[in-house]
Amino acid sequence: MSAMTRGLGAARVAFALLAVSALAVTFDQALHIGEGAANWFSYFTNLSNLFGAAVLLVGGLALLTGRGPIGDAWRGAAALYLAVTGIVYWTLLAGQERGDVIVWANVVVHAVMPVAALTDWLAGPPARPIRWVRGLPWLAFPLAYLAYSLLRGPFAHWYPYDFLDPRQPGGYLHVTTWALAVTAAFVFLMSLIVGLGNRLTGPGPMPVEELVSGTLTPIDPRP
Repeated sequence: MSAMTRGLGAARVAFALLAVSALAVTFDQALHIGEGAANWFSYFTNLSNLFGAAVLLVGGLALLTGRGPIGDAWRGAAALYLAVTGIVYWTLLAGQERGDVIVWANVVVHAVMPVAALTDWLAGPPARPIRWVRGLPWLAFPLAYLAYSLLRGPFAHWYPYDFLDPRQPGGYLHVTTWALAVTAAFVFLMSLIVGLGNRLTGPGPMPVEELVSGTLTPIDPRP
């Protein structure tokens, strides 16, 4: 196993464990301040980081143990969800945190993990080009989350984000406007992630994960 392979695998595992640590302390805080587990699991930030941490951990262990690589579709979805998490936070929500926010954990889930997931995608682009339509299933989770938040809100009398709260000025028109804007951002970023991955995929050295797993046979350069 090459040093590059070990380094990439170790980096994936390290970022995954860092995210798990940040999520663990915020979950513990939610239980102690009365927010509760149900509300904690209703934040897209926490769900996207749980998903991203799982993808990085499985992908990292696959490299370190020489097992088959994790699918590019999983990695692309993780990059998308975390990218949106970071962008929405830094453009709409930054500065509105509660006074008891755990600063280091907040930075990890809103900045470190989005950067880590995108860097992992760009540093290890898909082994083969991904068709744009193959990125569309990545949108199923955000749309399901939107429906869940709007259906749960009236019963829980709680919404995870102000832009999903119809009790804010503008009511459901306000929510619809923001939902369409965020959905458009998901589609745009999905297209960008697929496009950048495909641009970086092409003739050249065999992808690290494929070399480790042996799932590709090197092409004989002889005519």
